[in-house]
Amino acid sequence: MAVTIVLTNQKGGVGKTTSSAALASGLKGAGYRVLAVDLDSQGNLGFSLGLDMEEGHTMCEVLKGEIPVKDAIRHTEDCADILTSDILLSEAEMFLTGTARRLKLKNVLDDVSSDYDYIIIDTPPALNILTVNGYAAADYLVIPMSAEILSLVGLIQLKETIESVQGSVNPKLNVLGILMTKYNRRTRLSREVLEMAQTVAAQIGTEVFDTKIRCGVAAAEAPAHGLSIFDYAPKANPTVDYRDFVEEAVQKMHKGA
Repeated sequence: MAVTIVLTNQKGGVGKTTSSAALASGLKGAGYRVLAVDLDSQGNLGFSLGLDMEEGHTMCEVLKGEIPVKDAIRHTEDCADILTSDILLSEAEMFLTGTARRLKLKNVLDDVSSDYDYIIIDTPPALNILTVNGYAAADYLVIPMSAEILSLVGLIQLKETIESVQGSVNPKLNVLGILMTKYNRRTRLSREVLEMAQTVAAQIGTEVFDTKIRCGVAAAEAPAHGLSIFDYAPKANPTVDYRDFVEEAVQKMHKGA
């Protein structure tokens, strides 16, 4: 059965989709069988990994029960398999109904879990029914946050949602760690935000990853070329950092297993 990792933060612009794409690509490059799932109606994960977004089925159709999940998976040679999204997924609050509405994604992914080693889920920058579905399906949460004060606000609010899910639909949910992005250790702001993030991490029973993702244009440019950051700029600072992050994440999961 696959290990399911959800990347989450209700604050936008923290590098969540970039980190999701890097984690999926990095695990694939390490020889694992990987499925990337886009739960964000903006559909940026599939675009970032080089897919033609005008083709294929989407998560909206799968969650509505219109097609089997296996028919929606897009297979790629150089990257992870992908379940894409589009703007229609923004209507999830209307079509995900009933007593099991928070478990719809988990039930869908159970059908393909044995085909993969890891399932990586990118969630929307909001605490809505899609995010909760991601949490319900997850073994681990990774929380990307940029080295900015406003990122801390979202982090504190996230704590309540995590505790709610742990107390109901997913008692085994584990927060793997907080991933600092857009980090510059030479600035006072980055150091102060890191210190505060470490305090919040302790409150939710986790820690900040040792790996910090440095600033760099490669992370922003790679999606425009339809390439993973590892293929686009293998020697750039963010690429080196994401490679270290993937390795650290795997080690932490194996340690906790």
